[in-house]
Amino acid sequence: MDANVKKVFEESPWFLATCGDEPHVVPVGFKCITEDNKFAIGAVLLDTTLTNLRANGKIAIAACVGAEAYQVKGTAELVTDGPIYDYFAKMAEDTFKGAHPAKCAIIVTPTQMIVNSPNGDNNKSISWA
Repeated sequence: MDANVKKVFEESPWFLATCGDEPHVVPVGFKCITEDNKFAIGAVLLDTTLTNLRANGKIAIAACVGAEAYQVKGTAELVTDGPIYDYFAKMAEDTFKGAHPAKCAIIVTPTQMIVNSPNGDNNKSISWA
C-alpha cells in the first residue's frame, strides 16, 4: 500500500458504510491496518453495522486528512478470537473498563481502493497490495 495512503488511514477516523434495509454510516476509532494490508475494526457499539455485515458482508471504509481522501470497498469477516480480536478486546477494556466489551473484530479484505480527493485522480482505482 502506498505510504501516503496508509498514513491517511492511520491518522484519521474511519467512516464505515454498510447497507441493510437502508444505508448506514458510522465513525470508528478502534481500527488498524494489518501486516497483510487488510483493514481491521474493533466492534464495540456497532449493532446495526454488525447486523448488516452478517446479512451480506459488504462494507466500505472512507478516511481523509484535509482534502486528501480515500475509500476502500471490500468484504468483511467477523472474528471473536485470535490476535486481532485480542488487540481490540484489550483496547475496549482499557477504554471502557468493562462497560462496553468488544463484540468482535471486523477484518476487511479490500476488493477496491478509490481516490476520493477533489483533484484529477478522483474516482481513480489504486492498488492496496
